[in-house]
Amino acid sequence: MLASGTTLRDRYQLEERLGRTAAGRQTWRVQDLETNEAAIIKLLAFSPQMEWQELELFEREAKTLQSLQHDRIPRYRDYFDISADEGGGLPWFALVQDYIEGPTLQSVIDAGDRHTEAQVKAIARELLDILIYLHELSPPVLHRDIKPSNIILAPAIAPDGLPRPYLIDFGAVQAEAALTGVTFTVVGTSGYAPLEQFWGRAVPASDLYALGATLIHWLTGTVPASLPQRDSRLQFRDRLSGGEDLALWLEQMTEPAVEKRFASAREAQIALDCPRPYRPVPRDRAGGPLAARNIREPANHPIELRVQAGRLSITYPGGNIGRRFRRLGLFSAKGCLLAIALNYLGILFILVALPVYGLFSFERVYIRLDRDRFECYRTLFGIKYALQHGSTQHILGVFLNSVGQVYELSFRAQDQTYRPGGLLDDHESAWLAQEIERWLRYESF
Repeated sequence: MLASGTTLRDRYQLEERLGRTAAGRQTWRVQDLETNEAAIIKLLAFSPQMEWQELELFEREAKTLQSLQHDRIPRYRDYFDISADEGGGLPWFALVQDYIEGPTLQSVIDAGDRHTEAQVKAIARELLDILIYLHELSPPVLHRDIKPSNIILAPAIAPDGLPRPYLIDFGAVQAEAALTGVTFTVVGTSGYAPLEQFWGRAVPASDLYALGATLIHWLTGTVPASLPQRDSRLQFRDRLSGGEDLALWLEQMTEPAVEKRFASAREAQIALDCPRPYRPVPRDRAGGPLAARNIREPANHPIELRVQAGRLSITYPGGNIGRRFRRLGLFSAKGCLLAIALNYLGILFILVALPVYGLFSFERVYIRLDRDRFECYRTLFGIKYALQHGSTQHILGVFLNSVGQVYELSFRAQDQTYRPGGLLDDHESAWLAQEIERWLRYESF
């Protein structure tokens, strides 16, 4: 039987058992007799009741921690097994880490300690620093169990007086996401883990959801699983004492649809300091970023773009039918001459096809955005039609949908998707999406 005072491996002396853990698991604060420092030892019993999945996760945690080097993640110290004789009748696996002094965020919440909005944002910013480090590793490391009990608030040493958050307990870690894309080890805590994680498809944005739910718990004092939901969205605004900007940020962090969340921890951190909801970078239909670098303006493009007095005005040819044919080269001048020269139906081709092309060449797409509203519509011979409009504040991002070899621009808003129409080639569409995103992010407010 393991008890206080027991020394493991002639080095680690058990001092205090910590927290409540599942059967077959123990966590102790120990004294490292070799270094005379406090440490934490996590123990997993090798018993008939143990599932192999538990051992797999325990070994994965040790292997992952050994490769991590971040000042807000407890440092890996040792990993070993304990014989049945030494372990009180059962063999054990042991993982040793640095000891971090301080209360967990869960105990802070239970004590009714509610920090100010500025303090919560400062802690959130530092936790996002940790996630940036983890998610930008190759392959990315996903924590998969962020919650108040897995965050320690160490005593402050900085002049601002704020505690220093540490992310602990990597028992649910996943380090193969970039290679496999799917994990069949379903882990996480109800209320904090998003739906896709319980479907076995955790992604970096899954950790963002868990962090958002954790902060909501801290700010409201209510466990996320106890909050009302509407369309799978946590309803917390009526319990939140913070401002509108923070509420909007938390709503985007905890979006049920993964493609509507921030694409990365770095993007979420930038958004935390924005005065308005941050718009994600342009993405394709699968939700992936279109480009990670600056897209140059294409040469000889048909897009008219103008920024003036807080308004972005865009005009480009509609002509969906004409654009499809033009991509095939059927309506170029050379194509028409070639058609006449090579077949007896050349005259018929010009008489029938060119008027159709000419008709749709007069179609224009208009997009107008200002600080409050946006509208998009098309015109043909001065007649306006296909009008769509909404709140600029509700735009979540600009997306491109592939239509063969050309692309259609669309705006994803909170309630629906807006499609202005018109087709552009890959360079034109990516550049236009980039310019719209820049205006939305930096100049619209």
